[in-house]
This record gives sequence, structure tokens and C-alpha cells, in this order.
Amino acid sequence: MTSIIFYDTETTDKLINFAQIIQCGSILTNELFTPIDQQDVSCGPLPWIIPKAGAMLTNKKTNLLKSNTSHFKMMCDIHYKWREWTLEQPGIFITYNGHAFDEELIRRQFYWNLLDIYLTNTNDNGRLDLFIMFQNLVAFFPDALNIPLFEGGPSISMKLEDFAKGNGVQTENAHDAIADCHFMISLIEKINSKYPEWVTYILKTATKIGLKQAINCKTFLCLGEYFKREIFRYPVVCCGTDASRPNEIVFFDLSYDPDEIFDLEYSEILKMLKTSGKNEPLKKYKINKSIPICPFEMIEDKNIFDVDPQLLLQRAKLVKENQEFFEKVSQAMQDRIFNFPEPEYVEQKIYSGFPENDDAELIKDFHRIDDIDYKIKIAMNLNDERFKILAERLICQLYPDRAPIDMMQRYNDFLDERLNTAGPWGSTEKALEEIEKFNKTEDAQEKEILDATKKFIIERSA
Repeated sequence: MTSIIFYDTETTDKLINFAQIIQCGSILTNELFTPIDQQDVSCGPLPWIIPKAGAMLTNKKTNLLKSNTSHFKMMCDIHYKWREWTLEQPGIFITYNGHAFDEELIRRQFYWNLLDIYLTNTNDNGRLDLFIMFQNLVAFFPDALNIPLFEGGPSISMKLEDFAKGNGVQTENAHDAIADCHFMISLIEKINSKYPEWVTYILKTATKIGLKQAINCKTFLCLGEYFKREIFRYPVVCCGTDASRPNEIVFFDLSYDPDEIFDLEYSEILKMLKTSGKNEPLKKYKINKSIPICPFEMIEDKNIFDVDPQLLLQRAKLVKENQEFFEKVSQAMQDRIFNFPEPEYVEQKIYSGFPENDDAELIKDFHRIDDIDYKIKIAMNLNDERFKILAERLICQLYPDRAPIDMMQRYNDFLDERLNTAGPWGSTEKALEEIEKFNKTEDAQEKEILDATKKFIIERSA
């Protein structure tokens, strides 16, 4: 048995490293997608957060600008509830566009609050992004749902709200976190009624183990991708991995004659793997994230590709049996050189390493022990500068009357920087300019949202 957890967030901005979650809704269901429990939590903006007009117009949560609930409490409540839901049996956490946004926001804000950032994909838990998997659905099972068009077509829309509207789901509360969870559940139920084998398959791919098994299919895989509001279809098989980065794999596009690619020089293979074009025979993916694939034997239209299906099966066999080519591609994956700039701000350093054992124990005590003076000692004794900074921020925002003077001075300098200077987090000035740009609207509700946001920003910066 597996717990299924649908979740969604509403935020102050689109900036992954600096936006804040202000609402998170999650619904626990069984494997038949029947709701069992739910959580709907929210909080006010952190003292250094500048809400953006675009985000507030989307989620309409201006009431939360006055919320007294702390971000720390909200994130701890989410963490506790999700652990409770997955304690006796593993869970699959389902989002819509979560791998690019919601999941990354949740991880970062667990990190800001000294909580385990990998809750959703450890201890046999898995994660699934329906936005990604719907690309496969639209490509190979077009009658599973009514596919929404973008501005009347011929391009398609992949917005969750548009899918919901086009398939008879009430959307009055769109962009409310709990409402969006219900949209996902309703859509997956409709798909399950027509293609239960596809739903079962994508749920199995939610973990790395399940995805590895799915990749090694008997025939070949059908990969669907959404790009510039169009769907692209590729017949693929796995043709390489990266031993130094074990989550990375390579697919071979069977639209190409493998004999021509087998004969390429090693340097040409390496060059090909450094590109990311849609029209390349080698395609890189990560097995710790959703991949929009399904096995060829599952689809009904066997002639959906431009190449004869029998020829595709022959090519798949050639690629699978060519161990020399697999090793060449795998070696080229390892030999790629990346030059990533060193992150400057603590929010950007989430993946800069796990806490060492001593710090890990102190972090546990930070949550376990209520004594404020002891929390202050923990902050002082943390070795990793990242966790020391984050612990100080928590103490200063939650217990400003008890925080040491030097700690409060650093915190106040930090607030001054975030509210009164421009950086990768944006700026107060640009936020106000954005409001003026949107303020040309004649919609009364939108004007009310913009006015409330502007008032909040001005009062905060003062």
C-alpha cells in the first residue's frame, strides 16, 4: 500500500531561491484517489520578503499580508503532517509543475527552517510531476482528457486550470492551494477511468527504483515533450548513464539510424552531450525527477511516429545490444566539465552539502528543545555557516527580545539589505514599479489587490 499526497503552494513571487510560500494545501488519498485527510496552512510574509504584484494577482491572498502565523510554524506543521502521513507506509507526493517550482520552494523553505529537505523522496517516498507526465498523456493518449487550446488553437495550453475547465471541473477557486489539489485529483480520476494502466505506470515511476525498472522496457519508450505550446514525440531507449552523477541518463532517439551514430568519434559524442537541442539523437534526463515516458506496447496507435514501428523495434534492439556504444556514451557523460559559479547568498546554497554529524544533532535539538537560551547556544555552536545564519534568522524573527545584541545587529543589517537595496531577490523599487504597471486595470478586485500589496510594501520598507 502507498499513500498518495497531492500538494500545491501559493507564493509571494516566482524566484525559486527568494520567493516565500504563504499557503500550502495538501490532500492525502488512498490508491483509488479517495481523500482521507487534508491540510490547509498559511502564514504571513517573512520580515524581509517583498510580495510581487503578479503573484498576488494570481493567488489573491492579500488577507495573508496581515497574518500573525509565522513561516516557521507553517513549515514545521507541513513537515510534521507529511511525516505522519508517510510513517507507516511510503507516500507519493504529486504536484503540477512541482519539479520546477513547488517542490523546489518546499525544499528551500524546509532548509530555511532547519528541516529535512528530502522528505518527499527518501524513506521509500516518491514524487511525481503531473505537468511532466501530462506531456506524455497528450502526446500518446489524446482522448484521455479534453486537451485545452491556447487562445483558440492550434497551439495547446498545459495550464492546470485550463485542463480543469476543459474537463468539467469547477474552477472558481483556481490558484487556491487546496482547490488546485482537488483539480489534480479530479483529472487523475478521469484518466484512471479510461487508462488505469497508464496511471499505474506513472505512479510506479515516482521513485528512482521504479523509474529504473520502467526505463528497461521490452520494446522502446515513447517520450512526449511540450515545447513552445507544441507536443513532440520521440521513440527512445536508454543508451548511457553517468557514474559520477548517478541520477543522469541518456536516451537514444530511434528516429535516427543508430549505425550512423555508432560510428561517430568520441569527441563528437561528447560535443553532442553538451548541447540541449530538441533535434539531437541523444537526450539527457534525470531519474530522480519525472520523465514523460511510457512503453511502446502501452499505446494504441502503433504508427504514431514517422518511422515504421518494425524498424523502430529493430533499431531499439541494436542500441540495447551495443555495449561498446553504451560505454562510450557513459564515459562522455562523465567527462563533461561544468563551471557553476559559487553561490553568493545562503538561500542559493541549499545543495552545497549535508550537515555534518555534529551539526545534524544540534539541528535536531533546535526543534526538540523549547528553551530559547539553549537555541541561541545551538546557533552559536553550529559549524556550517549556512545553518548558523539560518538559525540566527529564526531566533531573531521569533524571539527578538531574547536574541543577543550582535545577533540582532546582523539580522537588522540583513533586513536593511533585502528591503532597501536591489539584488537577486528583486527590490522594493521594482516591486512598486510593477504595481504601477498593473494598475492600469479596470477590474475592481485587481485594483483592491494591488492597493493592498502597495500599502504593505510601503509600510514594510518604512
